[in-house]
Amino acid sequence: MDKFPAIILKPGKEAAVLRRHPWIFSGAIATRDQGIGEGDIVEVLSSEGKYLATGHFLEGSIAVKLFSFLRTSTGQDFWLGRLKQGFELRRKASLTSSPLTNAYRLVFSEGDELPGLIIDWYNGVAVIQTHSLGMHNIKPMLVDALKELFGGKLLAVYDKSTETMERAIQSCEIAKRRNSERPNGEKRKAKSEIDFSQTSDQFLYGNSPAIEIAETGHRFNVDFINGQKTGFFLDQRSNRMFAQFYAKNQRVLNTFCYSGAFSVYCLKGGAHHVHSVDSSRQAIGWTAENMVLNGLDVSRHSEEVADVKIFLKNTPEKYSMIILDPPAFAKTHQVTNNALHAYIHLNASAIRHLEPGGILFTFSCSQAISREMFRSALQSAAIETGRNLKILHHLSQGPDHPVSIYHPEGEYLKGMILMVE
Repeated sequence: MDKFPAIILKPGKEAAVLRRHPWIFSGAIATRDQGIGEGDIVEVLSSEGKYLATGHFLEGSIAVKLFSFLRTSTGQDFWLGRLKQGFELRRKASLTSSPLTNAYRLVFSEGDELPGLIIDWYNGVAVIQTHSLGMHNIKPMLVDALKELFGGKLLAVYDKSTETMERAIQSCEIAKRRNSERPNGEKRKAKSEIDFSQTSDQFLYGNSPAIEIAETGHRFNVDFINGQKTGFFLDQRSNRMFAQFYAKNQRVLNTFCYSGAFSVYCLKGGAHHVHSVDSSRQAIGWTAENMVLNGLDVSRHSEEVADVKIFLKNTPEKYSMIILDPPAFAKTHQVTNNALHAYIHLNASAIRHLEPGGILFTFSCSQAISREMFRSALQSAAIETGRNLKILHHLSQGPDHPVSIYHPEGEYLKGMILMVE
């Protein structure tokens, strides 16, 4: 087994680790070995010196993200084993060999016991996104593991970590400014001592242009280089299937449409007309391309570049079905109150544009907003508009975004299908 520097917890602070929660907060730490820096692998010990877990050290309120609760070596075999474990879960969910679907999330951070790491599979292209320096540092081993796992099916590995690593760097620097010295007096590593030179987007293996994927029989172009996140929102797959079911003969408004996946599903489901709205001209261009790619009747589809909030305020149109899938309104718990007001306002605006008996698909991808908080926001929107809402379905992320029972924070996507009377 590898020997790693140790972090020792305060008495009584081991309870969360024993419950297998994957985060150690800085306030739980009593002491740590000298020389521990951002991204280092550390062992976490109880106040009595008993081994508890292994993880990556971070500067900030979350001080360690745990990836193993057993003493282990962290060479190539360990990371390959974790990726194989993730692949097996997706195989059981019928995502790895279906002729109708060839894109899925292979690694979902804490849900796959690899906190700080996202890997999406797009029909031969693996897109990596790291959220911590620890995972950033092992990218060469991850590439080798992907080669072994997929063999000749792997066309390219692309690193899409610029934005996420910039946030990690910023958090690290903020934490250092708060406390320029370690408790034992040892100086922290200076920024110049940490190698952030490889955080830009790049091909780590192979080369590939934007790739075409299949999802439940529908076709989409994925621009993983220029697109949001890793290029496509795989977490909404099952929810788009619900939309296809409900869309028959409906007049649909798809807001925050991005590349139009919900719009494609709705038209395939027999929607009378779909109106796609997004503030990004590039996203609207991708939406139009995906309409053609799927051979859809473009006369049944219209697209518009507009701020959704302004659009809903100004349009006189009524719809029989509206989809609200906004970006996260709350990145941290400090802004949840503002986010809740934003959800209330947005949903009230949409409800006002629904015909009696209309269907509302509404989502929150803000991790800091709980399912109960989101439901309360929708109740407030109903009260504000004077309309009666009935819940038809509760929605969440798909099975390739698994949530550890020990880490409920991983359930970030909350959604409902509502009938508006």
